[in-house]
Parts: sequence; structure tokens; C-alpha cells
Amino acid sequence: MRRITLCACTLLGLLLGVGAASAEDKTFELKLSHWVPPSHPLQKAMEEWGASIEKDSGGTIKYKVYPAQQLGKAFDHYDMARDGIADVTYVSPGYQPGRFPIFDAANLPFMLANAKGGSAALDVWYRKYAAKEMPDVKFCFAFAHDPGTFHSRTKKIMVPGDIKGMKIRPAHATMASLVTELGGTNVQASAPEVRDVIEKGVADAVTFPWGSIVLFGIDKVTKYHMEAALYTTSFVWVMNKSTYARMSPSQQKVIDNHCTTEWAERVASPWADFEHDGIAKLKAEPGQEVYPISAAQLAEWKAAAGPVVQKWAAAVKKTGNDPDVVLKELKEQLAKDHSGY
Repeated sequence: MRRITLCACTLLGLLLGVGAASAEDKTFELKLSHWVPPSHPLQKAMEEWGASIEKDSGGTIKYKVYPAQQLGKAFDHYDMARDGIADVTYVSPGYQPGRFPIFDAANLPFMLANAKGGSAALDVWYRKYAAKEMPDVKFCFAFAHDPGTFHSRTKKIMVPGDIKGMKIRPAHATMASLVTELGGTNVQASAPEVRDVIEKGVADAVTFPWGSIVLFGIDKVTKYHMEAALYTTSFVWVMNKSTYARMSPSQQKVIDNHCTTEWAERVASPWADFEHDGIAKLKAEPGQEVYPISAAQLAEWKAAAGPVVQKWAAAVKKTGNDPDVVLKELKEQLAKDHSGY
């Protein structure tokens, strides 16, 4: 009996010790940074993510969201997480040509058909490569927006040959490669800068998702919108490694539980609906022309993307990976999630 009592007391002491350790966790206030307006669906998604972390950590991990490039430019958000300017950032890897060649597979034209299943597939696929390709940060999850297309100020873009001589703001480096292949000129600008470069005539057109055209006011400076699922842009949420390392094991577990494929889907889904709804919004706006392209014209676009895929493959080979394997893995995962083009 005495032995059982001692064991019970020992167990109770251990439990109390664990509770005491949790109660003594340091308090963190995470700086969560993104570069889109606070009216964007990502703002609410970040708030919900942060609130869930705060709740699950017993209030020891708090958060504050910094939208609209408050802490730094859109192009700098990966390095901002690496350097600790922010603790968690929303990153478009395609903004930095050549830096993340494996991840760029997700930005190839005609790859993802939708953002919901596509984001889950993308996240599952990239986890195998994230630690090596993004070693400076703690990878949280990957996701994508719903398919985007060309939106033009000057003319309808129907076939690849129409790009020749045009000044295009590409969504990312992969689309920039396509523009170059087709004889166009790239105009580099982050999403918040797009309206300004088109309004000033620096760019004639942009590749952009639908709902964001209205959100960023780009509908005020464009007229022609090609109704085709040409491409997607894929993103990551990443965390400063030092911030994560300073947390207790129980706090790290809370973070890990929020860096999952399930959270990738939760973040992507409302945004996917928002972008898709933008098609109807633009069709309803006076003066806007949303136009389809034929099956033959779509086939031309797919053929035009061939050299871009080859260029991507060459970049992946330099990393020591087999591009055929990388692409096969991504397409197979997309097929499992019913989101391949």
C-alpha cells in the first residue's frame, strides 16, 4: 500500500511539475507580417491563425498582424522572417527569380486547377523539399490562390502572339519567363504597386487573380480580361527560427500544430472563393470586357508554356534534383486532391 501511495505521489508531483513548467512559459507576441491590404481575406486568416495559437498556448503566445507592407516590402518577406524583422511572414517565393527553383514547379502555367485541393496538394508535396530549399526559416505551410489570367488596359489578349511588344507585369518569375519567351517586356512590381504602373502606362497588362483585380483597384485601369485559368501563384508562411527555438517544448508543439496541411487549406479556402467571385464582379461592372478563348487558342497557350517548363527543369537540375521526379510527384499529389489542371 505504501509503495502504491508513493507511486501515486510521485506521479502527482510529475504532473504538477509539468503544469508549473507550462505556467512559467515565457510570453511571446508574434509579429505576423503580410503585404496585402487589411481588407484582403489573408488578414482574417492570419488573425484566426494567431487567435487559435493564443488560445491553445494558454495565452502565452500572443500575436499582432502587420498588413500592407508595414514592416517591409513584399519582395523582402522571406528575408524578414530569416532576420527576425517579423516572426511569421507571408511569402511569394516567385518574387525572387532562381532562389527557390523546386517550389517554382507550383507556379508553372496550367498546373493547379483550383486553390482548395491545390493548396493541400502543394503543401503535402513541398514538405519533402522545404527544409533544404528554405533552410533559413521554419517552414509552416504552403498554399496557392485560385487561377489567374491576363488583364489588359490596351487590347484583348487572345493568343500567345499578342504578347509581343507588350509591357506586362508578371505575377512571378515563371510568368516573367513566359512573357520573355513571347516577346514581351516585363515590368517588375509587387501586387500593391500594380495599379500605379498600369495607370502611368509603365505596364499595359498584368497577370492577376480575379477578385484581387477589384480589391487593388486594378479594374479602374484595365478593361479586357481573358477568361482562362492560365496560372496560379503559390505562397508559403514561414517563421523565424530563433523565435521558435526560444519557445518551450509545449509552445513549439502549439506552433507545429498550426503548421499543417489542414491549416494550409483553412487559409486558402476563403481566398479561393474570394478570387473566383471576382469573375462575376468584373462581368457586372460597366465598361469591362470579360471574354473567353477557344479550345484551339488554349492549346496554343499550353504549347507556348513548353520552353518555360524546360527552363524550370534546367534550374532544378542545378540543385541536384531530378526535375522529372519533382514534377511527377507534384502532379500525382494534385491528382489525389482533384486539383490538377
